[in-house]
Amino acid sequence: MNLMATILLNVLIAFLLGSILFGLQRKIMARIQMRPGPPIIQHLLHTLKFFVKESSFPRTAAMPFYVAIASMLCAIWVSAVIVGPVAQGSLLLFFGIYALHKIVEHNAGSSSGSPYGKLSCVRAVFSAAAEVPLFAVLIIIYLQTNTMVISDIISYQAANGPLLFTIPLAAVMFFVLILSKAPYSPFAITKGKDIISGYETEHFGVLRGYLMISESIAWYMLLWVFLTVFFGPLGVMGYLVGMLALSVLTAFINATTPILNPNHSIMVQVTFAFIGIFGSILLMLAF
Repeated sequence: MNLMATILLNVLIAFLLGSILFGLQRKIMARIQMRPGPPIIQHLLHTLKFFVKESSFPRTAAMPFYVAIASMLCAIWVSAVIVGPVAQGSLLLFFGIYALHKIVEHNAGSSSGSPYGKLSCVRAVFSAAAEVPLFAVLIIIYLQTNTMVISDIISYQAANGPLLFTIPLAAVMFFVLILSKAPYSPFAITKGKDIISGYETEHFGVLRGYLMISESIAWYMLLWVFLTVFFGPLGVMGYLVGMLALSVLTAFINATTPILNPNHSIMVQVTFAFIGIFGSILLMLAF
């Protein structure tokens, strides 16, 4: 299979599986809260629906930046698929893509001219204050494996066992980062109910479809990186079972916890980060 076909196949898998996992989360959350909930394929259907809906643009939007930024968000996570499953490149590149996602998320809100979008983009910057300490997981992984290349980390685990057992607190830090990107998460301050849909409030039609595609691919990629970095070489079934387990766990947490206000959200994530950093260093020194 040539490179372009491999990229397209992996992007399609990321989109479809990410969409279904989002639908599964909503179904599980509904059942826990004693509601019937939507079909598991609902997120996928909604995404496809927006591509046949009429597109509209608010008068307050900063054109053409408003259109370009939504398309760019989708392109960013397609790049993540290339860096991750296709090339198994550097973790630094992947987290650089994640940091770029935060910038684009901010601009998606500010470019619409909506007060809800502007408040969401401010919160996106605010939430980055908590997510940056969580990025210290990169340092912990490097100290343990002496590499930042995903393929080399996989080889290290094949020889020495999963990193989940040697640096478990780093895995917890990464899981908190994943949880912060889940819909209805206690840390989902950029799209809290008090600001409607956050930076997506004014996006309709094709642009909303692009945003939903990027969300599905982003969820798949975060799960893929977590499983690859902390569990090592996994087959297709291993990834499927792992992604299902993480999505079910996330759904349970989201269904049983309220959305925190921005200040509490930041403090809780920063607390997890510092416990993870110092705890992981102490464990590595001890063993």
